Amino acid sequence: MPQPLDCAAGPAYKLFMPKSPFWLVFAVLLWRSLLAAGAEPEVPRDPLQNLERTCFQTSHAYSDAADLRSDVAIVYGIDRRLPERIQSWREHGYRVHVMTGAAWGNYREYLDGRFDGASHDDEAQTDRDGNKILHNRDIPYMCPTEGYGKFLCAGVQRALDAGAEAIHLEEPEFWVRAGYSKAFQKEWRSYYGEDWQSPETSVDAQWRSAKLKYYLYRRTLQQIFNYVQDYNRRTGRHVRCYVPTHSLLNYAQWHIVSPESSLARLAGCDGYIAQVWTGTARTPNVFRGQLRERTFETAFLEYGAAQNLVRATGRTVWYLNDPVEDNPRHSWDDYRRNWESTLTASLLQPEVWRYEVSPWPERVFAGHYPAAGNPEVREPIPPAYATEVQTVINSLNDMNQPAVAWDCGTAGIGLLVSDSLMFERGEPGSSDLHLSNVYGLALPLLKRGMPIAPVQLENVTVPNYLDGFRVLLLSYHGMKPLDPRVHAPLVDWVKHGGVLIVCDDDGDPYNRVHEWWNSDENRRGPSTTSPSPLTGEGRPAVSLSNGGEGVAEKKGTVPLSVGGSRKGYNYATPREHLFEQFGLNATEAASLQEGKLATVGNGRVIWLREDPAGLAASAKGEARLIETVKKAAASASIAWRETNFLLLRRGPYVIAAGLDESIGGETKLLLGRWINLFDPELRVQETIELAPGSRYFLRDLMATKVAAPQLLASACKAVPREGDGASFTLTVEGVGDTPAIVLLHSPKEPRSITLAGQPLDSKSFKYSSGDHLLWIRFANQAKPRELVVLY
Repeated sequence: MPQPLDCAAGPAYKLFMPKSPFWLVFAVLLWRSLLAAGAEPEVPRDPLQNLERTCFQTSHAYSDAADLRSDVAIVYGIDRRLPERIQSWREHGYRVHVMTGAAWGNYREYLDGRFDGASHDDEAQTDRDGNKILHNRDIPYMCPTEGYGKFLCAGVQRALDAGAEAIHLEEPEFWVRAGYSKAFQKEWRSYYGEDWQSPETSVDAQWRSAKLKYYLYRRTLQQIFNYVQDYNRRTGRHVRCYVPTHSLLNYAQWHIVSPESSLARLAGCDGYIAQVWTGTARTPNVFRGQLRERTFETAFLEYGAAQNLVRATGRTVWYLNDPVEDNPRHSWDDYRRNWESTLTASLLQPEVWRYEVSPWPERVFAGHYPAAGNPEVREPIPPAYATEVQTVINSLNDMNQPAVAWDCGTAGIGLLVSDSLMFERGEPGSSDLHLSNVYGLALPLLKRGMPIAPVQLENVTVPNYLDGFRVLLLSYHGMKPLDPRVHAPLVDWVKHGGVLIVCDDDGDPYNRVHEWWNSDENRRGPSTTSPSPLTGEGRPAVSLSNGGEGVAEKKGTVPLSVGGSRKGYNYATPREHLFEQFGLNATEAASLQEGKLATVGNGRVIWLREDPAGLAASAKGEARLIETVKKAAASASIAWRETNFLLLRRGPYVIAAGLDESIGGETKLLLGRWINLFDPELRVQETIELAPGSRYFLRDLMATKVAAPQLLASACKAVPREGDGASFTLTVEGVGDTPAIVLLHSPKEPRSITLAGQPLDSKSFKYSSGDHLLWIRFANQAKPRELVVLY
């Protein structure tokens, strides 16, 4: 893009500039007019770019292969070349954030002592055999000490100095199989005030190890967020802080501990990126005894769990999609099929309308992957897929649609989940390998077209959090309530008409961990001292505040979790405490074992005395669960409906999925005039069949009511400009050397079309007078050009 001439830029200009002010002004004006004669339009500025609807992350400087024209470019890494990488994206019209790994990264200068003169090699996460747990080659996952937090603050300062608008601390992850390093043992002694215990020696040691891992990364994130907030106070800027994180379900299934729901209580945390993609969603699970990949259904539940991070909190979340994935051994057909499934699942969450459209665009548009049927041959992205991906990316900018409506099975059903799902994944007594304590309760309903939503147990204390739910399922098999205070809102919700199904046989060995429900002394509760302030280099002390409440966080605690109450209890299981809050004594609870309903206020409680993993093991177990949920729905006065599809309307868009392993019956047909945004040709379809396994992202042409030309879809960034009736102009830009298509609603046939001032061949566009649609095709370029339709 041409830049204005700086007449004071240097001696070379002064040699040729007349001394007269008149000639000076004349020369500058002449220079600008000469440039304008052959100039390209400025980088297209979308008037809604400040909403930061879409983003992508990249570790590189600007390149044509990554020019997705999203609202935000997230520059990855806090190395010394960060400022120039930031500037390269800013010069091309992007808002710029910075992301770095919270648990790992190219942090060799910290490990080898160049940062502060002391080696930190013992802070690498280590398994029981003394092996470091590596992210890549010589890059270990870290046990986050306060010194490590200071190192990350120094790197974040580099981003702040370079003008980053937001900081993303990615993936605060502590492996369940870790917990043996010298650094972790030291943190154990500081946190618990006693000698370290090897995690695999007892369920209590494993639980306490996980609880400490959870706390350590929460502490480190708060340390850095406080550092950024202190910077904001000193400078008057408003640099935001986000946490890109996998879903709770994926972390539990992959045996990783991360702060998850407690992130909502971090002071200075503005939101999250929900990292759900093919790589997480293709993890197999069990349904009717069959273990296999169920990418769509798993993604639907993962995105739903991620929504728990912001539901009723007012914070921001982006949903990640990835047109490929980390595993480079799949074919383009595999990537495309699974990307369509995860993207459809993300669009079926109507409360979210921001998206990270690709984590690494260079590996999508410049990558080579195995050919279908011939893995020895590696191919670049197929042109049709490049067009499809860009069409979808640009449509995602338009998903903030207030009018939404479901067509599906029974809604209003939720499944309670807790961060402690991550605490029971280690030996001895690990929960079900395939997380069937969750999927065994969720999949039978989802497969019947019911949009069941994970509900974060730790957040039920948030006002109005349970609004909209009529039936909730709960099992303490594989997880435990981290604080007794979560039971009171559940009791209140039931008393006001909700129906709670408790699916639990009290057989989980983690019922025996020393926790709030079974210790009168509560001897593992918080200590009486706060952590010492952390001091950055030459900066004020950074304290660890608790959720913005101005209260120092105590060691040994996680807010609204461990040790939240000083009262001691003496129950064999946390379920007993919950039932007591319902007013059910042991005898009355025992009478519920056959699935009978107990009346509590205006609501009901049902106890299904089963291990959910057992229900997932067979069709018979699934049928038993469905019978119970159907009974609960009737008691809650909600209509029971089963469908073999999910369908959601969002303004002029319709998102739909046909379900396999579902009920029988006729296939759902959608009649009308539709454009499938997964179709690179953007053809008009009058019938859409929701066959099993089908995925659709549709634009409803019947919803287009305007008479003037309107942009409907484009495989490039297309920014309309004001027209005069005789023409319609868009500024277009896309990934270089990929096929573009622009679809317009056009009230009449165009006289001609020009691109960058050159007329397009008549074969490059097609007009349908019956549909009032105009298709325009051309090759994308990674620079802005004017596309003008003349009437």
